[in-house]
Amino acid sequence: MLTRRRFLGYSALTSAMLAYRPLLRPGMAQAMREGQHPLRLAILGNSYTEGSQLQGIADCFLAGYPENGKWHVPNVQVVSLYMQPAEEARAANPARPAPNAATAATRTARRMEEPSHPRGAQSWQLQTARRAPAEPAEIPGDLSAGRASEFGFRRCQSIAEALRGGGDQLAVDAVLVVLDPGEYARNDKGQVLYPSDDFLQQCAQVFEEDGRAVPYFNHGRLSHSFRQAQSMVATAERLKFPLMGGCSLPLTWRLPDVDVPLGGQLQEAVMVGIGSYDGTDYDSLEAMQAMVERRKGGETGVKAVQLLEGDDVWAAADAGHWPKELLSSALSRSDSPQGLTNVDGRTQDLTPEVLLDLVQNPAAYCIEYNDGTRATMLLLNGAVQSYTFSTRVAGQGLVSTEFLDLPAPNYTYSACLATKIEELFVSGRAPYPLQRSLLTSGVLEACLTSRANGHQRVETPHLAVKYQPPTESQYRRT
Repeated sequence: MLTRRRFLGYSALTSAMLAYRPLLRPGMAQAMREGQHPLRLAILGNSYTEGSQLQGIADCFLAGYPENGKWHVPNVQVVSLYMQPAEEARAANPARPAPNAATAATRTARRMEEPSHPRGAQSWQLQTARRAPAEPAEIPGDLSAGRASEFGFRRCQSIAEALRGGGDQLAVDAVLVVLDPGEYARNDKGQVLYPSDDFLQQCAQVFEEDGRAVPYFNHGRLSHSFRQAQSMVATAERLKFPLMGGCSLPLTWRLPDVDVPLGGQLQEAVMVGIGSYDGTDYDSLEAMQAMVERRKGGETGVKAVQLLEGDDVWAAADAGHWPKELLSSALSRSDSPQGLTNVDGRTQDLTPEVLLDLVQNPAAYCIEYNDGTRATMLLLNGAVQSYTFSTRVAGQGLVSTEFLDLPAPNYTYSACLATKIEELFVSGRAPYPLQRSLLTSGVLEACLTSRANGHQRVETPHLAVKYQPPTESQYRRT
């Protein structure tokens, strides 16, 4: 029942919604009836084009996503969007220096104890009315102008503007960062130089100056540099805002629906992935990490890594550096074998001999953990088009599964990640450890260092990252 008190409580939000009809989404209408203001979200990225990673995730918060057999519309209002211009991305600017602590400390001490800014359209309208936004330059294939018109958010010229809405105070409740390779350069290891650390430090400067910090999600690896990734974590800890990173693969559906039992004893694991260096290899490494971190004792950190290519991959298997049995088990879970299956539909066993013909340039990311566990992620482009995993657990036998990766344009696995991002934003707590993303980012960097150094084994004492996994499995179950 709509009482006078409830009406006054959110009449400003209702007026704004009625003024722009597309914003009256079912989930938000339900929230209005319950007297809840939507969480205000700023999105930062560099490419809002069809098929981009940002589109797959941002659209979940604009239009909703499937969850547990229903269409779920988050009680989230995207209020601002910043797209880094291509020329700025190509400029290869150095990381922005940290905010002046002495200057910010005074404002922080004065304002950190103040009540949080109220959510709702009224506060946002007052801020945005002060300054009319300048329109960003149009990009071929860009969807942001259309989305802004349809959903009523502000397109901004800077990160600070996106967070403050043209005003002088932080005016959002959460930040979502999704960066696509786009115009970014690569270093001599082949790593894409995403400005992840720079984006976070710019946001941190706003948080520090305005005396309030909000939950922050960084899609994919934290940084190409483990040192920078540590800096990002340290900044979040210093300003006490929840930070989460990662990709969809550890959270998507699994076929079959299995997980490594918490506290299970395992010695070796094999993950099969596809893709490129500093691309979807991160996704495969993170999915593998989400499995092996559940072993007895939890995560202990990584002692050393080595990246092998070509014939050395098969030679390592022959020498027992990774078990062929686990590779066979992982491949058996794939629903996309290549080769003769594509020619005439016959079933086939992806034996080592068949793999030699199908895979032109295999790669093995060999990881030695501090507790003696060994794990290997194999890039087998040409053999399969899926992501699979296998390990042997003491007392249980083989545990193997496929991480469901649906074909374009039905990127519904993005919904699995969106669920966890929404949980972060609403609860203010990360549903899975940030240390997983930190460790996986460091492992990828070390593996690519091994490749750049002639495939030498690389000792990694700096990757002594210890943590306990979440008690409950976090992947999508229905």
